[in-house]
Amino acid sequence: MEQSKSVQQTLANQNFESIFLTSTANVFYTTNFYTDPHERLVGVYFHEQTAPVLIVPSLEKQDAIQAGWTGDIISYQDHEKPWELFYHYLEKNDTIPKTMAIEKEHMTVDRLESIQANFPNLTLHNGSQFMYDSRMIKTAEEYKILKQAAKLADYGVEIGVQAIKEGKSELEIVAEIEYQLKKQGVQEMAFSTMVLTGEKTASPHGNPSLDTIKPGDMVLFDLGVVYQGYCSDITRTVAYKYASDEQKKIYQTVLEAQEKAIKAAKLGVALGQLDQVARGHIETAGFGEYFTHRLGHGIGIDVHEFPSLTATNDLPLASGMCFTIEPGIYVPNVAGVRIEDQIFITETETKVLNRYPKTLQIIE
Repeated sequence: MEQSKSVQQTLANQNFESIFLTSTANVFYTTNFYTDPHERLVGVYFHEQTAPVLIVPSLEKQDAIQAGWTGDIISYQDHEKPWELFYHYLEKNDTIPKTMAIEKEHMTVDRLESIQANFPNLTLHNGSQFMYDSRMIKTAEEYKILKQAAKLADYGVEIGVQAIKEGKSELEIVAEIEYQLKKQGVQEMAFSTMVLTGEKTASPHGNPSLDTIKPGDMVLFDLGVVYQGYCSDITRTVAYKYASDEQKKIYQTVLEAQEKAIKAAKLGVALGQLDQVARGHIETAGFGEYFTHRLGHGIGIDVHEFPSLTATNDLPLASGMCFTIEPGIYVPNVAGVRIEDQIFITETETKVLNRYPKTLQIIE
């Protein structure tokens, strides 16, 4: 795989000779093998001078081969100790490393202790940022997948809006969205689908329930799918029957803030500047205290990944970056509005991957 070769080649530029990846996202990125092993260990090991090796439970060995992995595989039964098998494999090949990077944000204490017990002389480093940087710039093939994932997210919102009816519960609409997406071949959502109504829209991470839709409610949809291993993420907010003047003002402010941030997203511009543009517009409109989160986040194999669109991030926009722009205003006891699109940067333009309308819809 292209990504596997990239990791192998860039190890030489780091201060460690090897890296052991265990997260679902990074294993998939480097091997094309997508799995959630639960408590079992799945990992891929890269050394600067030897071929990579994949470690999987025996029950997943054939799946890894079918996914395209052609290198060595260490497979193990549930009664065996994979870290011991890994050590003996390296010992047999006389390639026990002196230094190894791990994903500290993913590595459990139990697994860390297993590494230290089996490799007592090993110096460990944090390889998380190395992988964040590797995955931040997407290829042309990744762009095609992300574009299709965004299209499916658009469809999910369309289904949700069509399902709005007085007395219908948030969870009923969630069920309808996910049912229709399953019929389109979507195996899993990128995160728990969010449908919030009324005053609950003022909670950025609220939980859908059996609360029902009433006239005058704002209805907020936040959803995404996993397509060929890559995530999408979209948010749209609509009104049912009517919207108050304050709700309309909140909506228009968020829409204008998002449009300004998208317009500012150009090669070389600092990511933090996009947050500042959107936040400045919202503050000028008098809602600054109600915009309580960052402007957006990177998106790819993980729904939230590097980079983060915070006001202080001075990382410049580069071709191949994919991220969300999602300003929001959340006024307690009134309403919340968030509008979110996926953005893809190329050498020549800024692409908005979502196509579902953003002008305020009043659903009759």
